[in-house]
Amino acid sequence: MATEVGGFDDPSAEVLAEAASAFGLLASSARLHIVWALAQGESDVTGLAERVGGALPAVSQHLTKLKLAGLVRSRREGRRQVYFVDDPDVVTVVRLMVGQLTDRADRSDGSGLPAQGAGPRLRGFGA
Repeated sequence: MATEVGGFDDPSAEVLAEAASAFGLLASSARLHIVWALAQGESDVTGLAERVGGALPAVSQHLTKLKLAGLVRSRREGRRQVYFVDDPDVVTVVRLMVGQLTDRADRSDGSGLPAQGAGPRLRGFGA
């Protein structure tokens, strides 16, 4: 049962499970990088593998998982399969999170690397 707190109703268990599944897929730095790249523009698997520095089969497997979850779509152009993010909300969430962490790292010490003790680190992010 949804409870109202602070003017907002709690989401249903189904919505929470779907969100957790989407966030779980984006918890992989490789898949997050792929979604980030596709948020900048569509690409085929070869272009994505070159951009994210992954092996072609691994990038293809990540794309399959992202497609099954509905986070990425594709279309055929001749012999190529072109991938894209068709959900502006997914793009917004990824850009917001990555942008915030980038800004935090840039502010921390000017080197682009987080300063020692410069706030909490998120598991799965960073070197």
